[in-house]
Amino acid sequence: MDIEMLYAAALGYFLGSIPFGLLLTKAAGLGDVRSIGSGNIGATNVLRTGNKGLAAATLLLDLFKGFLPVFLAWQWFPDWVGLTAVFAILGHCFPVWLGFKGGKGVATLAGVCFGIDWKVGLVYAVLWLGLLSITRISSLSGMAAAVAAPLAAWVFGFQNIALYLAVIAALILWLHRTNIGRLITGTEPKVGSGA
Repeated sequence: MDIEMLYAAALGYFLGSIPFGLLLTKAAGLGDVRSIGSGNIGATNVLRTGNKGLAAATLLLDLFKGFLPVFLAWQWFPDWVGLTAVFAILGHCFPVWLGFKGGKGVATLAGVCFGIDWKVGLVYAVLWLGLLSITRISSLSGMAAAVAAPLAAWVFGFQNIALYLAVIAALILWLHRTNIGRLITGTEPKVGSGA
């Protein structure tokens, strides 16, 4: 087994597993964000605390923890950038520190995409934020952007990484399976409407 592959996986996982949403809400005296709303540690659930500043900070930090390991992998382990990306998402979604119960990976994947290439990141961000502004449904916009990510990577010449992004997209869809059920029944909440 290639030792660089192990280093790349570890880099992605441990940076991706930093639970910024939980750390920020606890530091602000708002308790455990896992006890409200969806129980996730991501920005959408942090927003349910009513603190928009903390939600924005969570979003940016979750994005950064996806960007940083991919950026570093390009410098240190260029053959394993895609693997680093997968493990950054796995770290966020299944952090060892929280009993493998984390977020759903949408913001972290945005950072991963920008780490791969700014054009891939731009496609992801425009679709994610554009659809969110139109529908105000966080899950729908996040899933659509995740599905678009491997297609964007392929189009912009990152065919070797597109497969890894397809794996990530499949994981994000699976993590949103209850959201998909609510979307089908028309009961999925909109941003700002509470839990």
